[in-house]
Amino acid sequence: MSADNQQGRLDKDWIVGFTDGEGCFHVAINKISGMSLGYQVLPEFRIVQHEKDEKVLFQLQEYFGFGGVRVNRKDKNGIRKEFRVRGLENLEKLSEFFRKNPLKTTKMENFELFSKVLELMRNKEHLTEKGLHRIATIASKMNRQVKPIFLRRK
Repeated sequence: MSADNQQGRLDKDWIVGFTDGEGCFHVAINKISGMSLGYQVLPEFRIVQHEKDEKVLFQLQEYFGFGGVRVNRKDKNGIRKEFRVRGLENLEKLSEFFRKNPLKTTKMENFELFSKVLELMRNKEHLTEKGLHRIATIASKMNRQVKPIFLRRK
């Protein structure tokens, strides 16, 4: 195999290292009046890169066989693009990858919290007030930020 072909292929160890440096496991809770509890739980995984490095985002999409590459934001330094994975089925596949190929940094803690949210959603607990509160508490501990818990018990 030529050197060019080897450089163009991603392997699991490279993906783990790249995710440790650039990846983000995130859980948003959006207020949406049409939902039964008035909120939508939206877990997602993303890696953001400058558009000049978008090739690696498409390689990640090809490696996993799911997710999408889209514009993340535009700023004075150019366009940022992201590889983003949403949807419980695809996030479960992604989680399985990281369970088999563990992250090496504190990002592993975020992944573990993220995985708990996916489990709660798989068990439909996000559709109950108690489960939604539990997810909000878990999400508040992710990504080194303590977010205010916006849901109040009645």
